[in-house]
Amino acid sequence: MSLHSSSSSTALDDKLSRATLLHHGNLAKLEMSDGSSLCAKLVVGADGSRSRIRELGGIKTTGWKYSQNAVICTVEHEEENHCAWQRFLPAGPIALLPIGDKFSNIVWTVDPKESSNCKSMGENDFVKAVNHALDYGYGPHPGSRLFGGGNLFTWLGADGTSSMNESFEVPPKVVRLGSERMVFPLSLMHANHYVSKRVALIGDAAHTVHPLAGQGVNMGFGDAFSLSKVIAEGVAVGSDIGEKYEADRKTANIAMIAILDGFQKAYLVDFGPLNVLRAAAFHGAQYISPLKRSIISYASGERRLPLIA
Repeated sequence: MSLHSSSSSTALDDKLSRATLLHHGNLAKLEMSDGSSLCAKLVVGADGSRSRIRELGGIKTTGWKYSQNAVICTVEHEEENHCAWQRFLPAGPIALLPIGDKFSNIVWTVDPKESSNCKSMGENDFVKAVNHALDYGYGPHPGSRLFGGGNLFTWLGADGTSSMNESFEVPPKVVRLGSERMVFPLSLMHANHYVSKRVALIGDAAHTVHPLAGQGVNMGFGDAFSLSKVIAEGVAVGSDIGEKYEADRKTANIAMIAILDGFQKAYLVDFGPLNVLRAAAFHGAQYISPLKRSIISYASGERRLPLIA
């Protein structure tokens, strides 16, 4: 399993990139570049952060770029990985997301220079760097020099290691790459509207957030759940979705976006004692079950403010 797009999805993306959107009464009509067309009462834009459906619907966005990139790839383990892992480092988080069998996806947030180094270094060095980042602070490791003169991973010194070892498990080791390494610039984006004439946006088509808390997918699940519920209610009574979906999700997503953006900005403060406290706080939140459940349930639309009730 890998991050490569299938030929069928690539062909569909190509047709959609040159499609036009027309309206006929209570129907929307997508005319594709190959001459085919699709008609429906509602077109759902779930086509990612560069959404063509959003563009066709005339929906503008607001946002800004972060001075960080995400290094993304598929990796292989010796044994199957059943758990998602995330480590918080000074430069940004690294996440390990299981995708089945012995494979996981890596999402590693670093600055642009380090992302170039991550992409260009040899496979063996990259695998060592990933393993070092995933379990740093949970066992003895030599200082890393894989990214030049600086040590990317010094978020906890030797004095803070032993007590952490006793309470945290170690992620499964990565043994090899399972795909090419890709680099994407990180940004915050939010659609000014979720609904236009015969168009509704969900997931990354409506919003993109920093990956440091892994809540982007939960926000997308919340969008999909809310939209499906509103559609079902509309079918039952014969009404359009109108503004109900947008009212349900926009406020919740804006609140979560603000929280995640605040987390990201906290990473920009480089002060030794604060670095240690910040890392410990993020790691601790992982093991405070009520807080963790509240954050996830709020992002996915299962709970309203306040986050902790």
